[in-house]
Amino acid sequence: MSAAKTTKRFFSRETEVTTAIRASAESVWAILTAGRDYPSWNSTVVSIEGEVVAGGKIALRSSLDPKRTFKLRVKAFEPHRRLVWGDPMGTRTFTLEPNAEGVDFRMHEKIGGPIFPLFAHLIPSFDESFDRFAADLKRRAERAS
Repeated sequence: MSAAKTTKRFFSRETEVTTAIRASAESVWAILTAGRDYPSWNSTVVSIEGEVVAGGKIALRSSLDPKRTFKLRVKAFEPHRRLVWGDPMGTRTFTLEPNAEGVDFRMHEKIGGPIFPLFAHLIPSFDESFDRFAADLKRRAERAS
């Protein structure tokens, strides 16, 4: 697994993590799209309500700010390959690329916009949370395979 990396710009911030998972794209995809199950395997998610489907709307509570509910829309849904959800301030992309032993998982998030500089200092770093998310997903998928 490569450690999460954040790139900061004036109007945005991007964080990314990648890891190889010894499991099929189909099984990893099933885990990523079973929203209500996240709290049982993912230490970074308190809850997800709603359906992780094309055009779906979800309400996500994160361990980084458990009192806040993020209202997100599923923006892209390409089974076993690519999932994107977000809101007007940010977009998170999950990508699965086949490799010889399973898949390479990549999670990338970009947040920002014209008023981003006014509150950027209030947003905690995502690096540790991204590392935990990727490790939790790897553990869950490899245990299931």
